[in-house]
Amino acid sequence: MVFGVRRIGALVAAAVLMTSGTTATAASALAKTGPVSVAYVEVNNNSMLNVGKYALANGSGNVFDIGVIFAANINYNVTTKSAYLYFNPNVQRVLDNVATEVRPLQAKGIKVTLSILGNHEGAGFANFPTKQSAEAFARQLADTVTRYGLDGIDFDDEYSEYGKNGTGQPNASSFVYLVTALRAAMPNKLITLYNIGPAASRLSYGGVDITSKFDYAWNPYYGTWGVPAIALPKSRLSPAAVQISSTPTSTAASLARRTVSEGYGVYLTYNLGASNVASYISSFTRELYGTDARYTG
Repeated sequence: MVFGVRRIGALVAAAVLMTSGTTATAASALAKTGPVSVAYVEVNNNSMLNVGKYALANGSGNVFDIGVIFAANINYNVTTKSAYLYFNPNVQRVLDNVATEVRPLQAKGIKVTLSILGNHEGAGFANFPTKQSAEAFARQLADTVTRYGLDGIDFDDEYSEYGKNGTGQPNASSFVYLVTALRAAMPNKLITLYNIGPAASRLSYGGVDITSKFDYAWNPYYGTWGVPAIALPKSRLSPAAVQISSTPTSTAASLARRTVSEGYGVYLTYNLGASNVASYISSFTRELYGTDARYTG
């Protein structure tokens, strides 16, 4: 379920080549070691392809392991009184063009997930009125992942405005029903938690705890250190959160250093744009992976 093993080995064994009786030893190739690195992309303004434009200068792999399409929405139909999955035109453009926007990243080994966000209509992950309605929304999410060949779903419980349009306030059962159904529908895909909002504090109901159904959880406050209050192993948590080019480089570096020194397995970044920011990204890759970042364009 969890993408990759974070300490994935230090070296690929050197190959011994025999040519015309002469033995030549190929140089050892490094394999990436260190935390999973995550990049959210605001697709209203930027291309998902930016996630694949950074490599580690020592040749050990991509800087980013997961790219997050930010963001689709949970909307509310006032006629049917039900939540539904909504794609704004820019998200729809990415999904309609997965062959050129997503597949090149996946070909490099980068996972691509879809973030789901509230949209000021009252519908959220924590106020489904019934188990069946939560399961219906889970089916919409799983069907989207399957249809577009994505690698998972990210939950971000902001901007829902619970209670608007006659919707209910957060309840204890909704998110448990939703995540349980989603995990059953896509057992081998990523489910991640942007650790904010009412849903993030409602992970147990009726004897069911959904904590283990998440692959990763991260701190949502950029430029800060905050361990997500969810009982996942350190290897699946990002206490560090960085807004690229806005969080000072010294802070980005210190958060990365602390990630490694305290044994956490994920490093979260937000708002990766089109410009070459390899020098900024290098401030944290040096701490995470022991090497600079290189912009490949």
